[in-house]
Amino acid sequence: MLRLAVSSMFFHEYPVDEIFSSIEEAGLTGVEFWVETPHYWLRGRPLPELEAAVRAHPALAPLTIHAPVLDLNPCSINPRVAAASRQYAVEAVELAGAVGADVVTVHPGRRTARRPPSRYDYEHFETYLARLRQAAGGTGVKVAIENMEPKVNSLLCTPEGMREVLDANPWLWFTLDVAHAMAVSNDEVFRYLDLCGDRLANVHLSMAADRQRHLPVAGSPQACAVVRALEERGYRGPLTLEIEDQSFSHPLSLEEKVTVLRDEHRYVAWCLS
Repeated sequence: MLRLAVSSMFFHEYPVDEIFSSIEEAGLTGVEFWVETPHYWLRGRPLPELEAAVRAHPALAPLTIHAPVLDLNPCSINPRVAAASRQYAVEAVELAGAVGADVVTVHPGRRTARRPPSRYDYEHFETYLARLRQAAGGTGVKVAIENMEPKVNSLLCTPEGMREVLDANPWLWFTLDVAHAMAVSNDEVFRYLDLCGDRLANVHLSMAADRQRHLPVAGSPQACAVVRALEERGYRGPLTLEIEDQSFSHPLSLEEKVTVLRDEHRYVAWCLS
């Protein structure tokens, strides 16, 4: 059975321990902790608090970490923005080592202007990867780079582009974002699996419809097809629900969020039955 986790950002407005308790109550077996989870981020990223939550909820270990990305861009034309973005990613790798997380998901960055990436942007990208490689060396933490939506200024938004980066960086891993791939087509998900599945370390599972992203998976035949494909290919890493809580018709209470996750869990289990 795949390890079903959820992004901590689904519980955007709650304290860290309450997030972990709610995920465990829903029957999930993992959590992807976004460093920018507000209660943690806005209070200065208190490491002892996260360590305590991990110790109190061993059923959710090992967790994964998502490096900070909001307002950040490691390939920014602004050198101070680029430097800060890289440093936050490095600190996310260090955090993973401190709390026993096995995977850190990072975004590749983008060209600042809404134009195709240039040589300058790819040079920044190489600098970024070098910093991450140095940070991860000897820690046992897998750094996994995520595929982005197909936008004109995206650096990594095709299976071929991802394969090229993975081949050039044997130490690097891959986080498949299903909704980002589905922005192209349902088949694009399987092209990523065919070309890059050997380096898969994390999967962000959610659906896409029209212009909406990160929708729940319960009831979706496309989600079932992805889950079954992962199982058939022998993937045993985290399967991380990445659900946008604002996509629902009303603000969800804590109890409703737990119910949503129970429904998601039942559906994924049914897909594998």
